[in-house]
Amino acid sequence: MSGTILSSADLDPRRRKILFRAWHRGLREMDLIMGGFADAYLAKLDEEDLNRFEVLIEQADRDLLHWILDEADILPECDTPLLRAIRDHHRHSSPINI
Repeated sequence: MSGTILSSADLDPRRRKILFRAWHRGLREMDLIMGGFADAYLAKLDEEDLNRFEVLIEQADRDLLHWILDEADILPECDTPLLRAIRDHHRHSSPINI
């Protein structure tokens, strides 16, 4: 089941593939983080950021999660403004009540 709210109908094939991969990671937490960011920004990303996003979605879920949560050092090739934007997109100043 995909949690996406972004329709892939209007996206080019590359963005469709990225959207699918962002929502089908392996860890549900990473589906929500990467997929949620993709829903919000994928259509607006330029070619350079699309390349960066593709590099990030190829990383192991646990590594990526630790980087986003500031629990581990980020690989230099992944320490980009895009990763910081993903981290900032999911940062909360108070607990999330579900």
